[in-house]
Amino acid sequence: MIVVTGATGALNGATVEHLLKRVPAERIGVSVRDVGRARHLAERGVRVRQGSYTDPAALRHSFEGAEQVLLVSSSDPHADHVGLHRVGIEAAVAAGARRILYTSHQGAGVESPFRPARDHAATELLLAESGVAWTSLRNGYYAHSVLWLLSPWRQTGEIAAPADGPISWTDRADSAEAAAVILAGDRRFDGPVTLTARQAVSLADVAAMASEISGREVKRVVLDDEKWIADKVADGTPEGMARMALTRYQAAREGRFAGVDPLLANLLGREPRGVAEQLEDGSTG
Repeated sequence: MIVVTGATGALNGATVEHLLKRVPAERIGVSVRDVGRARHLAERGVRVRQGSYTDPAALRHSFEGAEQVLLVSSSDPHADHVGLHRVGIEAAVAAGARRILYTSHQGAGVESPFRPARDHAATELLLAESGVAWTSLRNGYYAHSVLWLLSPWRQTGEIAAPADGPISWTDRADSAEAAAVILAGDRRFDGPVTLTARQAVSLADVAAMASEISGREVKRVVLDDEKWIADKVADGTPEGMARMALTRYQAAREGRFAGVDPLLANLLGREPRGVAEQLEDGSTG
């Protein structure tokens, strides 16, 4: 059995939908905090059990009989992410899972200025020490996040943000499908694997794309870090949150999100969606 956590969320919920196209429903289980939100899966034959990283006993029960467990990374900005992931890993080991998969992030590293990257690196270390085969899905930066960086460019004609670096913006839907392909397939993927779109672009590149698509000039305006934070705080963003967001730009400057890999395209059997396609159709993944 394949058990997927976070199956009522956008990422792993889509993974379950792709799994249902590849394996019988009775081979799929989901571990969710609210079983009521997964009723649509239970009605299709998926095993639904309550489980949470904050309830180890329930989590172990939800993993019962699993050969593979897909752990979604915590998205709670106030939580001890690594501690929660440890609970998930230990529950999967206790349940007898033969492989643990984890939704990590490109650029995972203990020295990154970007806190989530450090948390992912620490979790990968826990996986390596678990004694169970593991796969870390280092997904490219989800393309819907680019909205937070663009500012209201359609109204202002400007993309105003701190200095950045190339990012291989990746469609979250493509990442979800790739996870299902790996879970349902026979090919072994051991340790970290990188799943990104084919191209890494800077915000200056995005401004050029936006100019071409909109038919009017969109300028890339580089803001001083402290000026950008001050503007965010003036708009109502707590300073701590703004400074955390700044680390994304700092990591990009160091090239931590710049790598690209053909594996995602190979798994999908088609080209992954890029930023240009998403700007054209008004979607952000």
